[in-house]
Amino acid sequence: MKQNGKIVKALSGFYYVLLPDGQRIECRARGVFRKERITPLVGDEVTISVERGKGMVEQILPRRNSFVRPAVSNLDALVILASEANPVTDPFLIDRVTAIAGDRNVPVLLCVNKVDLNDADTLIGIYRRAGFPVYPTSAETGDGIDALYDAIRGKTVAFTGNSGVGKSSILNRMEPDFSVKTAEVSEKLGRGRHTTRHVELYCLPDGTCVIDTPGFSSFDTEQMELILKENLQYAFPDFAPYLGACRYHDCAHIREPDCAVLAALKDGKIEPTRHASYVRLYVSAKEIKLWELK
Repeated sequence: MKQNGKIVKALSGFYYVLLPDGQRIECRARGVFRKERITPLVGDEVTISVERGKGMVEQILPRRNSFVRPAVSNLDALVILASEANPVTDPFLIDRVTAIAGDRNVPVLLCVNKVDLNDADTLIGIYRRAGFPVYPTSAETGDGIDALYDAIRGKTVAFTGNSGVGKSSILNRMEPDFSVKTAEVSEKLGRGRHTTRHVELYCLPDGTCVIDTPGFSSFDTEQMELILKENLQYAFPDFAPYLGACRYHDCAHIREPDCAVLAALKDGKIEPTRHASYVRLYVSAKEIKLWELK
């Protein structure tokens, strides 16, 4: 018998599908997905067949959106965790993820954690001026957790960010029933140990669904999705007021004369770190061959 459900956990080639009646079925995926280079993702709505308590993913229903890293689908928003305490988040990590989300029209919320250790005024200021909703929090004291939860209530969201910024601690503060494992940040290396080893979706009684994902490092961002250079400018919402106002219609916004984006940068209307990230991503995007995206 075939039934529809949602993938709520992916681990070592097994997919755990939550059915409408509350059952969670351990499934494998049909070989055809591998042949077609399709990977089932946490958040996918799927059709499965069940025999003797074991399931098989037969079909993946159309996705609203999807990401490679974090490997999730059908999000209402992406929550990026960051910190200016130990570990300090490189703004480029944030900018690459926000660009990927922007390219997919998925709203981004930035949670700046550990404000009990560092008020993070610099990081908070950069992204508020860039137009992102920013939520300062402390998993240690509980400050800001209610405001963050109110922002995601009733939505399906993924929590992502560099290792050690406190994703699991934030989840445990929001809902103790999560019981997500946490670990200390290495004082010597200034980064956290990966406590989340897989992607898993947690649903709360009020309809809020939160996907916890493994933390990533600077190196890991190189494995993230590629954005065509022509599309990259649209993935930076703080560039939007100035697009179309440059002298050249195909302006790259890097060193061209009479560029409205560069003028806004000079006037302090665009954050220097944001433009620097754009340039870094643009240089990488120039190397993309269209056949690589097929």
